[in-house]
Amino acid sequence: MRYPSPISFGFLSANETTYPLHILVMSSKQTSSDDSRDSEGNKKIRGNTKTTWLSFLKSIATFSGDLSSLTAPSFILSSTSLIEYSAYWAEHPELFISLPSGQTPLERQLLVTKWFASTLKNQYATRNERYGSEKKPLNPILGEQFFGRWSTNLDQDTVLTAEQVSHHPPITAYHIYNAAAGVRLEGYNGHKSGFSGHNIHVKQIGHARLTLEPHNEVYYITFPLVTLEGLWYGSPYIELSKKSYIISTSGYMTTIEYSGKGYFTGKKNTFKGSVHQADSKAEPLYRIEGSWTGMLKIANGENIKRGVWENWLDCANYSPINISVPPLEDQGSFESRRVWKNFAVALDSGDYSSASQEKSKIEEAQRQRRREEQVNNETWQRKFFEWQDLDDGFLKATQPLRYPIEEGFWKFKR
Repeated sequence: MRYPSPISFGFLSANETTYPLHILVMSSKQTSSDDSRDSEGNKKIRGNTKTTWLSFLKSIATFSGDLSSLTAPSFILSSTSLIEYSAYWAEHPELFISLPSGQTPLERQLLVTKWFASTLKNQYATRNERYGSEKKPLNPILGEQFFGRWSTNLDQDTVLTAEQVSHHPPITAYHIYNAAAGVRLEGYNGHKSGFSGHNIHVKQIGHARLTLEPHNEVYYITFPLVTLEGLWYGSPYIELSKKSYIISTSGYMTTIEYSGKGYFTGKKNTFKGSVHQADSKAEPLYRIEGSWTGMLKIANGENIKRGVWENWLDCANYSPINISVPPLEDQGSFESRRVWKNFAVALDSGDYSSASQEKSKIEEAQRQRRREEQVNNETWQRKFFEWQDLDDGFLKATQPLRYPIEEGFWKFKR
């Protein structure tokens, strides 16, 4: 059985990159720039739902598999699909397009590190700050899509294409590109989660690849471990831990170590970074320390010894620019906000029963589609991304690590 294309609109090619027609032609008057995350309001878990919440916690505490396969009660869900989180990478659009402006490879390594650090607060902390509690994003359906753009001071906008390439485990592939600046980010992000102690730990699968075309440089980016804390108090929030790396083909590496507040020591959202030659054991060229939700300070080798630090990035007050998306009526049937429209309306009005029913309809339709594919010996065809069994460049870039990383990559079709 053949299924119709999940998108009902045409496509145009710009600089050898294919985008949906309605993304390329939409003007500022046609653009819906509202952030669906703004509609969620204060959804801190209240007394009338705490009994259900505690029952849910007890069920996940005894569950041994990947928690993403569990059905969560509607009142702890966000009305935003996880696929929209790919937009966090470019919510500082002018910084994103400025990355090639560094005069030397080291300057560009520092710029890329600053850009990466600027994305962390939006990705992991702003929902808790705005709504008083972290919400579970919707698990996108297979084939779900999300498109949008940011205006820039260049001749061309920065354009995002995201597609859900796997449902179990949930994996989103994304591509963000500004042709005028020659800055391209592509990557994929999946999650495997489990319950340990009083927290949920989420291992982020995949990596990102940032290309600065004017310099023919590629920066390979890995992701931190995410821990969801505060569960038993009914106010979940995210903390980061372990390490992530930014490794450039120019020979530089940034190592970032994350930690949080423990019972007796430590500070919330701690960030400690070092920039150094990837193949050198020498002292770092720069150190960066502070909070990824507050102020980050930087010092070079000489100033590190003297204890002289400069303010480098004010994460707390670096306001994001929301992505602009097409109006709902112009979106295809597989575009995220159209897929979840009825669910979001019910959830945001507090009608959890109707929200659950709408979510069940979407999930059952997906199960039926998978059954039909199985009967007809068919496989879902990804629209914008294709799987590569091995990312050779990533394997080479991670050789300086204690354990080089050998994994594949969801590559954007160009």
